[in-house]
Amino acid sequence: MAEQTISKITIQIGREQFRVSLEDNQATRELVALLKEATVTVDVSDYDGFEKVGSLGSPLTSSDQKMATQNGDIVLYNSRQLVLFYGSNTWSYTKIGSVTDKEGWKQALERAGDSLTVSLIL
Repeated sequence: MAEQTISKITIQIGREQFRVSLEDNQATRELVALLKEATVTVDVSDYDGFEKVGSLGSPLTSSDQKMATQNGDIVLYNSRQLVLFYGSNTWSYTKIGSVTDKEGWKQALERAGDSLTVSLIL
């Protein structure tokens, strides 16, 4: 029996949940492996009014490429930092995925507290 491929995770911000479609790369496979063990809570801070950034606690394998991010993009920065965009930026990141339904995403991140919960959907 083949192992099920995980293509989505959920990010919870307060009471709101957002599904994220994952990229197919080593960093996302490692993130899914972490999430199979336990839900991950990330302490975040706002950066320049267009992103929330927080440490995953464990490094993931990065394959950084220069990209222009958009609202809803989720990326890995410096192998440890999870970055959630509600604006845009151009820098070198490893793309983790994108929020599938961005309705309310920007507003949720703008009013978010200091932590987010990332969990696995099978």
